[in-house]
Amino acid sequence: MARREEESLGTAERGMEEKAEARLREILGKMPYPASILLFTDEKRNEPFNRAAREVLRVLQRVFPRVQVKEYDLGHEQAREWKVQNSPTLLFDPEHYKIRWLGAPIGEETKTLIIALQMLGYRSTGLSDDSRKIMQKITSPRHIKVFVSPTCPYCPQQAVNALNAALAKPDLISLEIIDIQVNPDLARKYGAQSVPQVFVDEKLIARGAQPEELFMSSLEKMEEQRIYIPESDASELETDLVIVGGGPAGLTAGIYAARSGLNAVIVEKGVLGGQVATTPVVENYPGITQVGGKALVDVMVEHALQYSRIFPGEEVMEIQPGDPILVVTNRRRFKTKAVLLATGARYRNLGAPGEARFSGRGVSYCSTCDGPLFSGKKVLIVGGGDSAVTEALNLLNIDVDVTLVHRRERLRAQEHLVKSLEAKKTPILFNTEVQEIRGDQQVREVVLLNSKTGEKKTLRVDGVFVAIGYDPEVSLAKKVGVELTPDGYIKHDSRHRTNIPGIYAAGDVEGGYKQIVIAAGKGSEAALTIFEDLINPYWKKAV
Repeated sequence: MARREEESLGTAERGMEEKAEARLREILGKMPYPASILLFTDEKRNEPFNRAAREVLRVLQRVFPRVQVKEYDLGHEQAREWKVQNSPTLLFDPEHYKIRWLGAPIGEETKTLIIALQMLGYRSTGLSDDSRKIMQKITSPRHIKVFVSPTCPYCPQQAVNALNAALAKPDLISLEIIDIQVNPDLARKYGAQSVPQVFVDEKLIARGAQPEELFMSSLEKMEEQRIYIPESDASELETDLVIVGGGPAGLTAGIYAARSGLNAVIVEKGVLGGQVATTPVVENYPGITQVGGKALVDVMVEHALQYSRIFPGEEVMEIQPGDPILVVTNRRRFKTKAVLLATGARYRNLGAPGEARFSGRGVSYCSTCDGPLFSGKKVLIVGGGDSAVTEALNLLNIDVDVTLVHRRERLRAQEHLVKSLEAKKTPILFNTEVQEIRGDQQVREVVLLNSKTGEKKTLRVDGVFVAIGYDPEVSLAKKVGVELTPDGYIKHDSRHRTNIPGIYAAGDVEGGYKQIVIAAGKGSEAALTIFEDLINPYWKKAV
C-alpha cells in the first residue's frame, strides 16, 4: 500500500515536472533577443556553488540557444574590467544593464533566474501601469542590494521586483542580488540575517516580500512604505466570490467554489501557501507520508489554478459591504456577491526588549528562510510546540547548534517530534523566558529568567528563532466591522458566516487547531455554504 502511495506521488511529481519543462520551453524557446550571461568563478572559493551555477547555466544554454553563457576566472581581465570580486558572480547582459548576481541560482532562486532570462530575452519587464508611473518619478541613480537565500520562498518575489526596476531604468538603477549562503561576510556587514532584505544606496528600505507597487514606492521614496494607494482606479472585475488569502483554506475554497459553479478568485498579498510554504517538512497530511511544505503548496496551487484565478502579490485594502460587495486591492476592484476571509495567522512576537531592533539581524521567525546563515553557529529557539520543535530539527539538520527555551515544564509538541529532538540530545531550558535580546549590529546574547527559581543568566548566541505560535490576521476583518471572539479570532456560526451578510471566514483566522488538513476542511465547508447561500440568501428571507 505504501509503495502504491509513493508511486502515485512520484507520478504526480513527474507530471508537474513535465508541465514545468513544457512551460519553460514555451517561454524561453521563443525569445526574440539573446540573453547573455557572464559567469565569474574562482576555484579556490565557493567551489560547490561555482559548480552549481555552472551546471544550471550550461543546461539552459544547451536547451535554449538564445541563452548565451561565457565563463571567466576571477583573474581574467574581464573580471577587472567589470570589477568582479566575488565567486560565483553572474553578470546579465552587462553591455546594456547593471545587474549582477553574487551566488548560484539554485533552489527557490531558480525561479528568479528564469524570469530574469525571460525579461532579457523579450526586453520587457511586465510592470503594471501604476509601477511605471512610480518609476517615472525616479530621476537620480539608485543602487539596489537584495539579500536572498535559495531556501526562502519569499525571496524570488522581491528579487523580481528589483529586476523589473533595473531593466526599466538601466541608466539609473543598478542591482546586486546577494545570496547570504555564498556571501555570509556581506550578510554580516549589512546585518542581513533574515531574507529577503533590500538596501538602496546602503539604506535599508524593505524587509520581507512586497507587492510590486509597494516595492517601487519604497525605491522611489528611499524608505520602507507600508501602504500603496494607486493614483487612479485599477481595472474592475465582476465575480461571485473573492477569497482573501492563498493558504490551505483559501486554495481549497477556490477548488470547491468553482466545482460548485461559482466564479471565484483568490487574492493573496504574500506567498501562496502561507505558513505551509515555510514549513520544512510536513508528515501528517493524509496520503503523503512526508513532504516539504513548499512542495505541498505547489501541488495545492497547481490544483487550485485548474479552477480559480489567483492574484498573488495583491493586497486587499478595503471591503465595502453591499449588493454587490466591493473589494478594493492595491491593483484593481472586484464587484462580488460574497467574500471569504481566509487570511490565516501571522507569527507571534515575544515582546522582549531587543526583539524588534534585531529583527532580520539575528532574530528570525523562519528557519527555512534564514537557517543556512547560522550553520556552525549557536542559536536559541523560543517555544515548545510543534512549530518550535520542527524548527529545531530543521536547524540541527544543517549543522546549527540549537538550544530550546520553553516557559513551561514540558514540551507541547507531538510525541514523535519530541522523541526526535531527544534523540539528538538537544539542550532544553524549561521554565525559562527570554527577558532581553542584546547585541551590537546583530544578536550577541540573550538574558534568560528561570520562572521557578528567579535566577537570571546571560547566554551567548548568534541568533534567536521565535516559534511561539501565531496571532490571527484580523486587521481587514476589524476594518470591515466583522465581530471577533474574546480571543481575537473571527466570530462565526457553524457554517462560517460572520455578522455581516455575504462575508464568511475559514481557516486559522477562525481559531481552533492550527493544522493544514483542518484549514483545508474549513475552506471546503465555507465554499459549499457560500454556494448554497448565494442560491438562497439567508439575509434576504422575510423576518
